[in-house]
Amino acid sequence: MKKFLTVAAIGALIAVSGCGKSENAASGPVKREAGNWKTDVKLVKFEVPGMPPEMKDGMAKMMEGASGMDQCFTQEQVDKEDIAAELAKGPGNGGECTWSKKDIAGGKIDIAGTCKANGQTVDMAMTGTMEAKKSDVTITTKGKVPTGGDMEMVMQMTQTHTGPCKAPAAT
Repeated sequence: MKKFLTVAAIGALIAVSGCGKSENAASGPVKREAGNWKTDVKLVKFEVPGMPPEMKDGMAKMMEGASGMDQCFTQEQVDKEDIAAELAKGPGNGGECTWSKKDIAGGKIDIAGTCKANGQTVDMAMTGTMEAKKSDVTITTKGKVPTGGDMEMVMQMTQTHTGPCKAPAAT
């Protein structure tokens, strides 16, 4: 069960971490700005039947651990971003996703579908906004747990441009 939950959580994070481009036919693509980006992740809801409280706490701590992460995106990386290609790769680039809805336009994201990885299937939905200097996406993951019953996890992931890339620390 732990493997399933990790796949669901990490898959959702990876699926959206490359999301920086939205297509808007009227004004062309909106791309994230190159530079340093800070990611914050909040576990909004986490329900798994029969899961011990300590495992739920562990998942919440794992999400908190992903918060505050800084990542540098060069202009070359930003220019090559392709949200459709990232979404097609599925969780951790090791699964596959079929999207029933993939609306990415005008600074909005509204995506839904089913992803399979490591023998597990989850329904995933992502809604929110994406701008050149900020994205705010809510990710809902639902599926069956191997021990029986339904799980649901809702995360909010906010990415904010914080300025130019930071110089690597001297060693």
